[in-house]
Amino acid sequence: MHFDVETLDGGLCYKLMTSLVVPRPIAWLVTNNGEGGQNAAPFSFFNCFSGDPPVLCIGIGRPAGRAVKDSLANIERDREFVVNMVSEELAQAMNLTATDFPPDWAELSVAGLETAPSVKISVPRIAASPAAFECRLRECIDVGQGSGNTIVLADVVAIHALDEAITNVERCHVDGTKLGIVGRMQSPGRYVRTRDTFDMKQLGFAQWQATNPQAGKPD
Repeated sequence: MHFDVETLDGGLCYKLMTSLVVPRPIAWLVTNNGEGGQNAAPFSFFNCFSGDPPVLCIGIGRPAGRAVKDSLANIERDREFVVNMVSEELAQAMNLTATDFPPDWAELSVAGLETAPSVKISVPRIAASPAAFECRLRECIDVGQGSGNTIVLADVVAIHALDEAITNVERCHVDGTKLGIVGRMQSPGRYVRTRDTFDMKQLGFAQWQATNPQAGKPD
C-alpha cells in the first residue's frame, strides 16, 4: 500500500508514522517547573543518536490550545532535564503523567512517584526508573512549517542504571532483560514488553567469506 504524504493531513501522517515505526522507547522527562517543583511527562519520539559523545534526541509536539508543552518550556528555560526509562512496573504511573494536567499540578505526586537527586544537574530523577540520563540541552530544532513540533538534542552528562542489570562494570555490560523496559506501539495506548529477545551474531566481511566460501561478488 502506497501513501503519498503530500495528500495526507498531519493527523493521518502521524497515525501512520507512529503505527509503523515501532517499537519506540519512551523518554519519561522530568524537568524543573520554575517554582520549586517538577514536571513529568512521557514522549515516544525518542532515541539515542550518538554514543561518543552521548546524545539523546526527543521530539516534542505542540499541545492543543497552548503555544508550547510544559516540558519544552522548562527545558528551554533551564537547559537541563532527566530522561527516565519506563519499566513495566512503572507503566501505569507513566501513563498517568501523560494526562494534560495544568502547569501548577505536580504529576510526580499525583502518580505517587519518589525522586532521587541527580549528580550533575539540579533536576531529580525518578528513583524507581531502571535507567536514567542526566541531560543538558544541546540544541532545539523547530520543524514543520509552524506546526510547533520541536526536536530536542541533549548531551548526556551522567547515567544511572539498575545495579542488578549491570553484569560487568568495567566493560559496561548490561543485561537488558533485567531492566524490564516497555516500548510504545501504535496509538492509542498500545505498548510492548522487551523481555522476548533473540540473538544474532554480526560477522565481519572476512568471517562471512569464511562461512560462505562459494559465494561470489554479485553482478
